[in-house]
Amino acid sequence: MDQNSERDLQAVKDYLAASMAPDPVRAAQFVAPGFVCRFTGGRLFDTPSGPTGFNATRYAWVKKRIERYDVVPAGDQTIVYSLGYLYGEWPDGTGFDGNRYVDRFTVQDGLILDTDVWNDSAEWILDPSIAKS
Repeated sequence: MDQNSERDLQAVKDYLAASMAPDPVRAAQFVAPGFVCRFTGGRLFDTPSGPTGFNATRYAWVKKRIERYDVVPAGDQTIVYSLGYLYGEWPDGTGFDGNRYVDRFTVQDGLILDTDVWNDSAEWILDPSIAKS
């Protein structure tokens, strides 16, 4: 991995650590001006506090068990995928684990330009019998 890709991957790791704290103020240090987060269901946010606020309504708490990062150099940008599982509690206190997620980040010069977020939460909310706890 080249030096730019390593720097961009570290920005994603730092952003995710701050987001899961949750500390959206610290997470904002790793995003570029004009940042866009395309969240599950097509929700658009322009700051890290958007997804944090949405997650506060969907979960009592949620964390990521990161399984791996895939890093793809793309000219002067780096595409970083974070893949793994969500675990936590629903608002009613019921625990969950094994909720698949994929986050895709576009990063340039150590700052996140945009991210796309996908996970199984909506399906699990619609049919709790498929959720693992």
